[in-house]
Amino acid sequence: MQLVITEKPSVAQAIAHVIGAKERKDGYVEGNGYLVSWCVGHLVELAQPEAYSEAWKKWSYKSLPMIPEQWQHEVKKDTAAQYKVLKELMRDSRVDSVVCATDAGREGELIFRLVYEQAGCKKPMKRLWISSMEECAIREGFASLKPGSEYDSLYHSALCRQQADWLVGLNGTRLFTVLYGGKVLKVGRVQTPTLAMLVDREVQIMDFQKEQYYMAHILMDGMDAVTERIDDKAGAEHIAAACESQRAEVRSVLKENKSVAPPKLYDLTTLQRDANRIFGFTAKQTLEYTQSLYEKKLVTYPRTDSQYLSDDMEDTARAVIGAVYQAILFEEQTKDTPDIKRVLNSKKVTDHHAIIPTMEITKTDLSTVPEGEMKILSLSANRLLCATGEKHLYETVKAEFSCGGYSFRVSGKTVLQNGWKDFEAALKRTYKVEKTEEDKEEKKLPELSEGMTFPVMQTKVTEHFTQPPKHFTEDSLLSAMERAGAEEMGDDVERKGLGTPATRADIIEKLVKDGFVKREKKQMLPTEDGMKLITVLPDLVKSPKLTADWENALTLVAKGEYSMQEFMAGIEDMVRELVQTYHSISDEQKSLFGTTQEVFGKCPKCGGDVVKGKFGAYCRNKCGMNVGRAMGTVLSDSQIKSLLEGKKTLVKGLKGKKGGYDAYLIPEGIEDYSYIKDGKEMKGSQYRFKMEFPKKSSEVKRR
Repeated sequence: MQLVITEKPSVAQAIAHVIGAKERKDGYVEGNGYLVSWCVGHLVELAQPEAYSEAWKKWSYKSLPMIPEQWQHEVKKDTAAQYKVLKELMRDSRVDSVVCATDAGREGELIFRLVYEQAGCKKPMKRLWISSMEECAIREGFASLKPGSEYDSLYHSALCRQQADWLVGLNGTRLFTVLYGGKVLKVGRVQTPTLAMLVDREVQIMDFQKEQYYMAHILMDGMDAVTERIDDKAGAEHIAAACESQRAEVRSVLKENKSVAPPKLYDLTTLQRDANRIFGFTAKQTLEYTQSLYEKKLVTYPRTDSQYLSDDMEDTARAVIGAVYQAILFEEQTKDTPDIKRVLNSKKVTDHHAIIPTMEITKTDLSTVPEGEMKILSLSANRLLCATGEKHLYETVKAEFSCGGYSFRVSGKTVLQNGWKDFEAALKRTYKVEKTEEDKEEKKLPELSEGMTFPVMQTKVTEHFTQPPKHFTEDSLLSAMERAGAEEMGDDVERKGLGTPATRADIIEKLVKDGFVKREKKQMLPTEDGMKLITVLPDLVKSPKLTADWENALTLVAKGEYSMQEFMAGIEDMVRELVQTYHSISDEQKSLFGTTQEVFGKCPKCGGDVVKGKFGAYCRNKCGMNVGRAMGTVLSDSQIKSLLEGKKTLVKGLKGKKGGYDAYLIPEGIEDYSYIKDGKEMKGSQYRFKMEFPKKSSEVKRR
């Protein structure tokens, strides 16, 4: 019997249906020689620092760098029940082999392998690798299962990614948080360079000095010809005046026939960019919508960085194009024969081909698909038509006029064949997308030739200002992340940029959640704390080029061309160098992230500052010490200060089984506690007290 493990319950149900496992059990489905179960995302994660060393519990410079000799993993508490199901199934005597059916990519491989390793499973492992959830794709996938060992290098690259993020993130975060003594300063292997790009752009905009300039115009026979930039208004007005009621002569005419090739098919990043630009979707929303469409079998696998189909997919692409006309456009396929050859290139297909709809769209009532998902499905369908459409052809005309002794220029454009842009325009009409500057066409000019003259009907002077760089939108930020470091890398580099198509959305969301970036309409802006953070961090952790180099190295690890040991040695050396280099800062620098929080004293557990927060007193190091309550009673500021100094402190209104009472509390150290709340174990530390009662001073009681 084979045990099949998927990444999500919905995928498990779809696969179980195809392979004939129909009997529902607790946490899995059984039947036809299969047991089908699922993970719920990551069930196993890297252990936190305190699991390795008592010294690593405390946020201090002395405890850095934290580099485990042997990496440890632990089961996530909130999904421990499902892990237990998988562990028991892996050890079930009926199971003779295990099929990894998690998402076919780096993170999917990691999710399965960590469960397999944590459970101590030794049974033979096979890999299901599919790019579509259609029944035919699942059947073909099970007919050609690969040995799990073929994906060992992919697993190694996933471990490198996970361990590198742990080392850079936790060491960097603790180092700079401790140095600056204020709020938690989160550092991430990919998110920090991304934030640096946002901050660099903001600095360029802030430092920009706008310059005023003018242009003189002559208007004639529907044409508006203009001068070059003129720095002073008087000069522009002089030129305009010299041309009033004059005739302008054509000095030169340059005509060129040009073409715009159809766009490539969508990979995840280009889909996210267009969805943001056209519909205003965030990268995360687009990924979620596309993932849902994939699980409904309506599009192919979303987490891809390829914009081509493999050479053997010509018939599939032709059939899907026909299905798009039938199920989405509701019209006959009257356009010219699609040029499918131009989207086929096996050499440019990595783990998965480009995102396209599936034939399932003809069998599904698309009116039941949620609006956001339908927009993404329409985008992917439209892009398939565009990518296989004809070139967009047009003629440009650039003419130079002479009038009053001055030169004026005008340009125009004539579309000769709209080609693939017909499909793009139809999509924008369907969804009533507002036209952008790019969509506004240049006017067609009258037929011009050298020596022709035209009467000047009107002159004018216009005022202009040089423009600063534009703020990043999610569209342009994704593009910048994808291209980061590319200029300095050769063409032979496997993968360029920050993160992967699958991770970029989460990186952006983390920056927003941590308060370093904010969204204003479509703009992505660094916050004040984000600006400060990049100001104090060294290039070592904020260099897009360095992080792009790491991403390329991870790709080489996945291909078996670079060892895991070499990659991790480089990361560990970088972390050691970071800690050794940044060991002290000035008091002025410390105050950069300082707050006006009142400091009550030192934490009895970790020695960190106990400060007054919005919801009461807490330890800045967030070590788990409860300093704001004693025996269930909320303490006043003066009581907290007194207890932190180790003094005997009167606390009134303590609650006991027989009602309320008053007592003097005398701190005698601390103790750990734990309890269950809403099914979760809550842990922390609290004072251990000796109590004295005001009325019976001789009575001493220990809790």
